[in-house]
Amino acid sequence: MSKRYQIDKQRAAQQFRKAAGATDEKIQLVFPLPEVVSLIQQGLMRLAVKAVLRLSEEMMQWEAEKLTGPRNKADAARTRMRWGSQQGYCVVGGQKVPLDRPRIRDVRRREVPLGSYEMLQKSSFMDDSVWHKIMHGLTTRRYSEVVRELEQAYGIEKSAVSEHFIDASRGRLQKLQSRDLSEHRFCAMTIDGTCFEDQDVIVALGLTLQGHKVVLGLHQGASENTTVVKHLLDDIGERGVDFEVPRLYVLDGSKALAAAVRKKAGKCAVIQRCQVHKIRNVVDHLTDDYRLAIGCRMRNAYATREYVDAKRALDALLHQLMHLNPSAARSLEEGMEETLSMHRLRLPHKLRRTLSSTNLIESTFSTVETVCRNVKRWQGGDQYLRWVASGLLWAESRWNRIHGYRELPVLVKELELAVVKAIPVRHSSVA
Repeated sequence: MSKRYQIDKQRAAQQFRKAAGATDEKIQLVFPLPEVVSLIQQGLMRLAVKAVLRLSEEMMQWEAEKLTGPRNKADAARTRMRWGSQQGYCVVGGQKVPLDRPRIRDVRRREVPLGSYEMLQKSSFMDDSVWHKIMHGLTTRRYSEVVRELEQAYGIEKSAVSEHFIDASRGRLQKLQSRDLSEHRFCAMTIDGTCFEDQDVIVALGLTLQGHKVVLGLHQGASENTTVVKHLLDDIGERGVDFEVPRLYVLDGSKALAAAVRKKAGKCAVIQRCQVHKIRNVVDHLTDDYRLAIGCRMRNAYATREYVDAKRALDALLHQLMHLNPSAARSLEEGMEETLSMHRLRLPHKLRRTLSSTNLIESTFSTVETVCRNVKRWQGGDQYLRWVASGLLWAESRWNRIHGYRELPVLVKELELAVVKAIPVRHSSVA
């Protein structure tokens, strides 16, 4: 298909929308009652599809009459003429349903596209339908069995569905990687990676002042290293995130993530190490006889309200572990202060529980894994990014505001005291 004809099709669709919006003419459908009863007995979907097809045919005939004039009426000034009909299709319920479309040609016998027909078979309708169904867990192999409502429906075989999903997921990936982030003000950010076979995909999640979570971006790499994370942060910065603003960064125990954040945000970064990861890393060094007790003591320490109490409890545990298991003690000592950032910032309890771990992004990865579980073979290219981006956007569409979002102004105020004024954070409790 030539580029000129594609442009003509787009213009035809625009002209049809303009002409249809400028008239108050009505299109009426008449169905014999016995036919309606028969279709209802076969299922309401059959009746709906039949109505859509009949409406589509009437709409195309209306446009054809506007372009060529009334039938069987001579017009010497006519520049377009009917040229029979041709079998085409429209997209209904994620399947291609055949219908007859009128053909029109100009005086040079060049094909004149119908704007109404271009709208009816718009590929994005099919792409979006396929994408949503696959996000709900439908596989490409079973797509035709589940979706097919009419025997004559086509375009829903495995290969065709795969192509539609590739187009839809690629479009969403591009939208995610180019979305403008300057309209949001982020008070916190969490960064983590998820692994598929030998590839890591690093994802950044932002938290707005209103408590909404927003997917900021993703970057693919062979491992979770500083270079990959830096490129991700650079891309986020180019799209409107100001790293000179004091912000909380919730990270797991990865040194690469912390190094990249410090390099990018500098003194404006307050890092909160995930307490869940820290507990897990410590108890993994212990035998089964001590795991439960040590894990409970760490959770109790992190649950205390005051920084001094939490620090005293962890120091006592560190002293005990030095005699019991030096490896576990070193694991506890490494980055201990960063696991207590919530205490030093004097945040309220509900908000502290939300931001003291990477559960915000871990739950997102759980949705991504559910979406990607039907992929039986990873083939490289942009497949990793397409699927992960689809899962992220699917999860984002279902998110609620975080617990404790009303207390986020407290976080902003304490971040400014700790970072902008460069003074030690006070260790008093919240009033």
